[in-house]
Amino acid sequence: MTDFFAHKTAEVSPKAKIGDNTKIWNFVQVRENSSIGKDCIISNGVYIDEGVKIGDNVKIQNKVSVYKGVTIEDGVFVGPHVCFTNDKVPRAISESGELLSASEWKLVPTLIKKGASLGAHSVIICGVTIGKFAMVGSGSVVTKDVSDHGLVFGNPAKLQGYVCSCGKKLDRINEKRYNHICTECNKKYKF
Repeated sequence: MTDFFAHKTAEVSPKAKIGDNTKIWNFVQVRENSSIGKDCIISNGVYIDEGVKIGDNVKIQNKVSVYKGVTIEDGVFVGPHVCFTNDKVPRAISESGELLSASEWKLVPTLIKKGASLGAHSVIICGVTIGKFAMVGSGSVVTKDVSDHGLVFGNPAKLQGYVCSCGKKLDRINEKRYNHICTECNKKYKF
């Protein structure tokens, strides 16, 4: 048995796996066969679908829906109202008008790698991988993979530069071994 907190209004399936010291707040729903790591914060009104995998030290802000097929690695920040998708051509009915079942959908997996940050109201189209310590600007629509430390924003989101693991935008430099530096922590990178 793990030691986690769930607010009295939260619905946590007994078939979900929740890590130690995780806090699940008001009106959250955690579905069966999902797993949430240790030391996570799951904020007000979050929906975590069946089979979703969330790592350790993840912060998911208010009103985020994390749908089946999404994997979130350790240390990821998911801003308020981020929207994940899981089917590239969703339909409610067949051509003849019959309601489609979940088994008739074409689930397309999405991966958010360690340390990435997703800005408020961004939309993550299924099938993409967002790289380690990448940053997605608020309101962006991500339709393609984002490289490690990539800074993307816009609709559709485009690479606008790179960010340090501390979060600061990197400056370009001309050195043989490196081409970017963080003026905040002096860490150097090669992209």
